[in-house]
This record gives sequence, structure tokens and C-alpha cells, in this order.
Amino acid sequence: MNEHKVALVTGASRPQGLGFAVARELATRGHHTVLAGRDLDRTRTLAGQLVAEGLSAEAVRLDITDPADVTACAEHVRSTAGRLDVLVNNAASMPDFTATSLFDADLSEARTSYTVVVLGAWALVQACLPLLRAAPAARIVNVSSGAATQIAAGAGLTQGVRSPGYALAKYALNALTASLAAELRDTGILVNAVDPGSVATHPERGDDADDRSPAEAALGVVWAATLPADGPTGGLFLDGRPVG
Repeated sequence: MNEHKVALVTGASRPQGLGFAVARELATRGHHTVLAGRDLDRTRTLAGQLVAEGLSAEAVRLDITDPADVTACAEHVRSTAGRLDVLVNNAASMPDFTATSLFDADLSEARTSYTVVVLGAWALVQACLPLLRAAPAARIVNVSSGAATQIAAGAGLTQGVRSPGYALAKYALNALTASLAAELRDTGILVNAVDPGSVATHPERGDDADDRSPAEAALGVVWAATLPADGPTGGLFLDGRPVG
């Protein structure tokens, strides 16, 4: 494994999910990729598919809301690789996808989104920071969403906030990204957020005909995960272009 860069991708337990597509693309580009997901059996199956294709991959259980799991995940990477070149915070929760206003939001669902999207990513960065510092040029990529633009619109919003808990969580994730980048600016670790666009990952919810495939959407995330040393940091990007 020493000849490979090491990447950890959260939320990588769904065959049609963005996390698995990102893991596949990173592995294809020569990374040893650790797929992390709550369902270890499913995550192992997907990692096994990559290994069967001749790629370097493995699976680890990670419930991003469980501090013990976060610690154990970081310890697994430390004991097997000793460093972490890429951390992709892709795990998310969108339980309020049918809500269309702040006023009809279920705050328990909003709390779930915030815990997974913001606090989960934050906790994992804390746990993995020594491993990221041990890499020569580590990259942190937080997977954002266009849903956050509703919050950024502020007074310009023309209708209620759809999926308000999720949208606010992704907006906060963007702010966390900028803050992490500022604190790490002298370390060589680049931190960015990527909006993958609207992606066809949930056919059970009725994907739109013009949604991107996970493989296409993954390219923007991998772009940020493989930036050169003089690349941008602290920004939000879509297809390599700044958003907002």
C-alpha cells in the first residue's frame, strides 16, 4: 500500500451513490481507497468489486454520528497506512426532502442532517488531522449541495426553503470548509467544498431526467481531491469553477 496515495471516502455504501463513484474514480487514478459506510457488509461488497477490477480498496464501518466509530476509523487508517492523502466528506442525511418551508420543517430531521453533514465532517477532520499532516500534500473535500444556495440567497429567496434542514446543514458545511482552510493555510493541506450538481442517486425518490450520473458528478469531487500544491483552498466549486 505504501506506493499508493491513501483516500478515505465517507458515505460509500450505496452502489448508485456518489461516494462509491468517487471511490472508484480515485482508485482508478492510483489511490488506495478506503470506503466508509454504516453498513459494513454492503461497503465490503463494493470495495470487493473494486478489488476484483484490479484496484486497491478496502472497507471500514463508519457511522459518522458515533464518536467511537470516528475514532476507530481514523485509527484503522493510522495502523494500516500511517497517513491520509485525501479525505472526502460525502456522508449526508436528507430526511426532510419533502419539506418546502422553514415553517413545516421537522426539527428532529433538521437536527439529524446537521449532525451528519456538519458535525460528522468536523469530527472526522479532527480525528484524521494527524494523518493528513503526515501526508506530503493532503486534500480535504467536503461534498456540498446546490440546496445551500437557497440560504445564501437570503432576502432574495422567492419561495420557501426546500429540504430546509439539509439546506442549512450544507450551507454550514460551506462555512466550515472556509474556516478549516483558513486554519490550515500554512500546512499545505487544501480544503474545498464541491457542489456535484443534481445527481441521479435516488431512483426511489424519482430522479430527474437531466440529473447527472454519479460517475460524471464524481469528477468534480476528484478534481478537488487531486489539486496541485498551488490550487485554490477554502472555496466552493462546481466542475472546477467557483460558485457564488
